[in-house]
Amino acid sequence: MTHLADLEPRRPRHWLIAIPLVIVVALGVAWTALWFYAAGEAETRLNDWQEQQAKGGRVFTCASRSVGGYPFRIEVRCAGAAAELKDAQPPIAIKLKEILAVAQVWDPKLIIAEFTGPLTAGDVGGAPYVTATWGVAQASVRGTPKTPERASVVVDGLRLDGAQGNLFDSKRAEFHARVQYGSWPHNPAVDIVVKLGSAAAPAVHALAAQPFDADILAVLHGIKDLAPKPMPARLREWQAAGGRLEIQNARLAQAESLANATGTLALTQEGRLDGTLRLTVAGIERFMPTIGGEKAGTLSSLDRVAPALNAIERAVPGLVQRIPPQRQQTLQTGLLALLGQPAEIEGRKGIAAPLRFTDGKASLGPFPLGQVPPAF
Repeated sequence: MTHLADLEPRRPRHWLIAIPLVIVVALGVAWTALWFYAAGEAETRLNDWQEQQAKGGRVFTCASRSVGGYPFRIEVRCAGAAAELKDAQPPIAIKLKEILAVAQVWDPKLIIAEFTGPLTAGDVGGAPYVTATWGVAQASVRGTPKTPERASVVVDGLRLDGAQGNLFDSKRAEFHARVQYGSWPHNPAVDIVVKLGSAAAPAVHALAAQPFDADILAVLHGIKDLAPKPMPARLREWQAAGGRLEIQNARLAQAESLANATGTLALTQEGRLDGTLRLTVAGIERFMPTIGGEKAGTLSSLDRVAPALNAIERAVPGLVQRIPPQRQQTLQTGLLALLGQPAEIEGRKGIAAPLRFTDGKASLGPFPLGQVPPAF
């Protein structure tokens, strides 16, 4: 038997069609609220960080600042960035065209920044004495100030210029730091990697005027916190805590020369460098005239590089002066090879000698190299 109710047509349930739309709209509203909350938190943290830095004598400002990146990112753009490092002696003023910092909403502990140059540094209120330019400059930081994890800086086409011309340039420069798992904060150890490609620093030393590649792996021990402090105060604290830099491998390649160093460096209570590196070098003959002094080939420069030659001169007066200049470099290299140990580096024959720093005094084997200025 058929009921009349069964014969009546069913009414379409239009509200079921609207459910997915309502859910999408609700999620959109919730996500928008979350984004604005996260953006507000980012703004608040940035303001707090600026206030904290200002108390330490470092004033950071932006000519204009904006927050964007909706819906999935938080972008903080600082145009006309400037910093006054009043804690430095003398105070330093730094200006940069723009900084763009980006964080994902779901991963706020990872911040990626891109820098637009040029960057200038100089006395506060005075003309800049260093100008930095580059092709691409990026940095990334993961973690928080209380629980840092890692940080990286990569710069392509970096060039530093001063009043006297070029100070430093490199095709690529990289710096990476990573806190070893479980070491922070009780026994902090930070893995450090520095890479330089086709770099030159003519203002530092004649040896660094020609392009070189560097690849350094080290472990920094003794950094107790990341609170903002003047560099001299930071180094004093590091020294007092028994801080040390453990160089696990440092490779330097320049033209036909190749060097590798391992060892540990620290600072004395007076801030002077102390420690020993085992240095292995192939092609050291290229460096001998420069190490000897500005006028390689004279008796005075030979005395500085190889004291053994001075003994020869005393035994046979005038002998060194009678050695042809082209032979003097070979003689210096031969003496150093005799005093060093034969070694092999990447399949090439070389010599191994200790590079010592004793209360700031540097020496390569028995040869004094000079005094390193104190760090503080």
